[in-house]
Amino acid sequence: MHVITRSALTEFWQIHPNAEAALRTWYKLTAQVRWRNFVDVRQTFPSADLVGKFTVFNVGGNNYRLIALVDFNYQKVFIRHVLTHAEYDKEAWKNDPWYR
Repeated sequence: MHVITRSALTEFWQIHPNAEAALRTWYKLTAQVRWRNFVDVRQTFPSADLVGKFTVFNVGGNNYRLIALVDFNYQKVFIRHVLTHAEYDKEAWKNDPWYR
């Protein structure tokens, strides 16, 4: 999968250094696969969930959430948000125009 964009991850871990190892692992695994559907995503990340049009990944022992739009046809993963668990729970990310 082509991840767009890695800089969203680096910006997040500069603020939350404890997330760096988990986000690097997520990126490495995601960049190496070719998902055809959500079942394939769950084989790589069993805790991933579909919420609206987004796939929500639990990262770093459930401390962080990575929210992405996965385009299986074009083999792209668009990172929309990287959040702490507390930020995710506020649900402001659902105001993203790509969510619906």
